[in-house]
Amino acid sequence: MVGKISWKAVFGLVVILIALVVSVAVVSAQEPVVGVYANSSEVVVFWDPSEGFSNEVIVMNEVYETLVRYDIVTGEFTPVLATSYESTADGLTWTFHLREGVKFHTGGEMDAEAVKFSIDRTIAGEKGAFYIWDPVESIEAKDKYTVVFHLSYPAAIDIAASAPYCAHIFDPDFSDRDWFYEGNDSGTGPYTIESNEGNEIVILKKFDDYWGGWEGEHFDKVLFQWVPEEGTRRLMVESGEADFCQRLAASELEALKGVPGVEIVSVPSFQSLVAMFNTAKSADEPIGNPLVRKALLYALNYDGVVEGVMGGYAQQSRGVVPLGLWGHSDQVKQYTFSPTTAKLLLEQAGYPSGGFKLMLTYVAGDENERRTAELWKSELAKLGVELEIRGLPWEAQVDLGSAEDPNNRQDIFLFYWWPDFPDPHSFLSQMFETQPLLFNFSYYSNPVYDALINVAKQKALLEREAAIELYLEAQNIIMEDAAGVAIYDMSSQRAKQTSLKGYVDNPAYSHVVFWYNCYREE
Repeated sequence: MVGKISWKAVFGLVVILIALVVSVAVVSAQEPVVGVYANSSEVVVFWDPSEGFSNEVIVMNEVYETLVRYDIVTGEFTPVLATSYESTADGLTWTFHLREGVKFHTGGEMDAEAVKFSIDRTIAGEKGAFYIWDPVESIEAKDKYTVVFHLSYPAAIDIAASAPYCAHIFDPDFSDRDWFYEGNDSGTGPYTIESNEGNEIVILKKFDDYWGGWEGEHFDKVLFQWVPEEGTRRLMVESGEADFCQRLAASELEALKGVPGVEIVSVPSFQSLVAMFNTAKSADEPIGNPLVRKALLYALNYDGVVEGVMGGYAQQSRGVVPLGLWGHSDQVKQYTFSPTTAKLLLEQAGYPSGGFKLMLTYVAGDENERRTAELWKSELAKLGVELEIRGLPWEAQVDLGSAEDPNNRQDIFLFYWWPDFPDPHSFLSQMFETQPLLFNFSYYSNPVYDALINVAKQKALLEREAAIELYLEAQNIIMEDAAGVAIYDMSSQRAKQTSLKGYVDNPAYSHVVFWYNCYREE
């Protein structure tokens, strides 16, 4: 992995890339219109649409499409590859009617067999967010343009069919994993992959035969750039080099306010900053002791983080399910900042003067994460606890968190969680359920907790209130065991050019700019 890049180098690289895009374009009277997205971390982690579960959400949802698209704010579904659908009263059978005449980027036609193949392959692969299809017992291609899902228990399969990960439809004839990881795609979206430089730069170009057509104003190409440095991302927006930046620290946002040609868009978010504790270490290790973990949670100045780090663009979380999503409850235990309580707990745990060291990892270049960690470090130092803060590229952080020996892993894993589909099970299962390692970076395992959330998901469609009660009980177990904590629920502050029109943020698709719907107003 590369280290940090200087802002001058990034500016030069972006200018060169845009010039390259223009120079290789088809000669015409008008140069292609290129959108530029400055990203705070790697652009793509998983290239296979059956494995997607990370940053690539911003690229894959331009290249691939789902049956329907969900607006989490209105609760409405928009037709995409399916024009309509219906379900039986018992919620066990769902029928989707497909759009006719849709072409894959590879030339084939999208039909019911392709839909069946795509989802069957994703389920069988057992990677990424494949679990969204857990209720599916079988998929039937009833005729060329009709797909029927048969479920083992009642579930809102339209939510799964709209997910930003692992719900994408692709050409069965072009579905080799190695081929995908070479930077190829076989989607139906408005854009197709033109080129990439590892996971740092991805360039998309418009797909001429896109079923939605190209009437009106659109971007011809989109350049996604990993820009690790906060200040560099701000300067790219300020200078007009970037049309859009998905995340900036509060201080950088303040610096952009009032800059001509730049606007800050504040939008709802179902995203939280989460701290996961390494519960896999033995009780002889400080972090393996629940009393120590509780002390750490009482030593975190939540108001200081919300106001001092986030500039008020967040609020302290209550439980793991974020505010605004069903399953959130003010009856979930909430830790408060109490150094006195933290000291008492450390004494009970056998560490009256602290005297131990912990290591916290975060995504390098994310100032909100770093500053949160620094505030925590400052308070822990008063208790005699040394907190080493280590910023790493996302892939390196995941590698460390996935080390075979739990003692070689970090003590605290700091990262963001946003919906892989807008359902509380997404938050509660993928971070805390006993499972092969995905995002359970607390390595938590509790059979009572597992049973609660899995009964809840089977009641969610037809017995919503009963499911909420079960999810409430499960969240309180996590809080009592201090396996980890959501620190704050954030609203998203997007820095963009005022000339970027058509952008509408959909919190069900975190950080995605649906570029087909956008244009630049000169």
